[in-house]
Amino acid sequence: MKRIILLAITLLAISCKGDVNKDPEKKTNNNDTLSTKDILPDGLIPAEMVVLGEKEANRLVELPLGCINTEYPNKLGQTLENKEAMGEPHELHPAFYGCFDWHSSVHAHWSLVSLLKQFPDLEKKEAVREALTKSLSAENIQGEIAYFKREESTSYERTYGWAWLLKLSEELITWEDPLGTELSQNLQPLTNLIVQKYTEFLPKLNYPIRVGEHTNSAFALAFAYDYAKTTENSEFLELVKKRSQDFYLKDDDCPVSWEPGGYDFLSPCLSEIDIMRRVLPKNAFSLWVDDFMPQIKEEDFEMEVGEVSDRTDGKLVHLDGLNFSRAWIFYGLANQYPDSFGHLKSLANEHVSYSFPNVVGDSYEGGHWLGTFAIYALQESGNKVKE
Repeated sequence: MKRIILLAITLLAISCKGDVNKDPEKKTNNNDTLSTKDILPDGLIPAEMVVLGEKEANRLVELPLGCINTEYPNKLGQTLENKEAMGEPHELHPAFYGCFDWHSSVHAHWSLVSLLKQFPDLEKKEAVREALTKSLSAENIQGEIAYFKREESTSYERTYGWAWLLKLSEELITWEDPLGTELSQNLQPLTNLIVQKYTEFLPKLNYPIRVGEHTNSAFALAFAYDYAKTTENSEFLELVKKRSQDFYLKDDDCPVSWEPGGYDFLSPCLSEIDIMRRVLPKNAFSLWVDDFMPQIKEEDFEMEVGEVSDRTDGKLVHLDGLNFSRAWIFYGLANQYPDSFGHLKSLANEHVSYSFPNVVGDSYEGGHWLGTFAIYALQESGNKVKE
C-alpha cells in the first residue's frame, strides 16, 4: 500500500503542480454570535449551537487581556547558566512574560489578534490594540531574541512555543491593518530566528515525537507548514513536507484506543492526520488514512470526549484542551474533504460543547490558555448563526 501512496504522490505532484491541497476557504461574518440561551441542564451547549460570534468574542477576549500582564504565578522553564541568569519574568521575557508560561503568552497574543481581525468592533478593541502595541514593540522583541541566544536557551520552547510564535506571526502578516503591519515587522526578527531553529533542528530529529503534550512533532509541523505556505517560504515548506513524510508516511494502524492519556491536550493519532492532510495530495492522503486510521472515514465513527475530573488541576484540565484540538482537526478534515469526512463536524461540535462552557470563568490553571484553544477550534469550524 505504501508504494501505491508514493506513486500517487508522484503522479499528482506532476499533474497538479501543488494545486491539489489548497487550504479551505474560511468565512467570517462579524454579525454572527453564539446563542447560549438554550444551555442544556447538564451545562452543555447544544452541539448545533457551537459558534464564535461577537457576543462570545467579547467574553473570550477577556482571557488574554487578563493574563498577558499577569506575571505571577509563572513557570519559567529556564535552564540557568549561573546565578546571574536569574531574573523576574518581565526581565527575561519583555514581550511574553504573562499567562503563566512563555508559550501561553505567545498564543494569548495570537488570540487578541485573531479576535480583533474577525470582530473589529470588539467592545475592548482599543484596549486590545494598546496591549498589542505595548507587548510587541521592537525593543521587547529584541529582548526575546537575546534570551533565545543565551548559552543554555538554544532548545527553549522547542517546538511547541516555536509553533505558536509562527502562528502569531502568520496572523499578523495577514492582518490588513497598519498596526498589523507594524507589529509584524517588529516580530519578524524573532520569527526569522524561530524558522532558523526549525531548519536546524528538523534534519537532526531522527524519530518523531508521538505524545499528547507540548513536544508532539506533528503539531509543530502543522503550524510550521501553515506559516511557510502563507509566507510563500518555499524552502521552509519543502523541509516541513519532507520531514513530515519521513516521519509518518509509513505509519499504520494508529492505536487510537489508547487515547486519551491522562494529561493529553493533543491527540497523537489525530495530530498525524492533521499534518498529513496538509502535505499529501488528496488521493495519496486517502490511501494513507486507509492504512493509518480507516475507521475515521466511517459515518458512525465515534470518539468519546475527554472528561475532566478537576479543572483546578493544571494537568487534568489538559483534557479540555484535547477536546478543542480534536475538534479543530475534525473541522479541518470536514472542511477540506467534505465528501469523505463531512460527518466529523458533528463529532467536533460534541467535543467543543463539552468544554466550551467552562472556558470563561475557569480557574487560572485552565483560563490562561484554554481560551486560545477554543478560539482556534471555533475559527476552524465555520459554524455561524445570526443574532
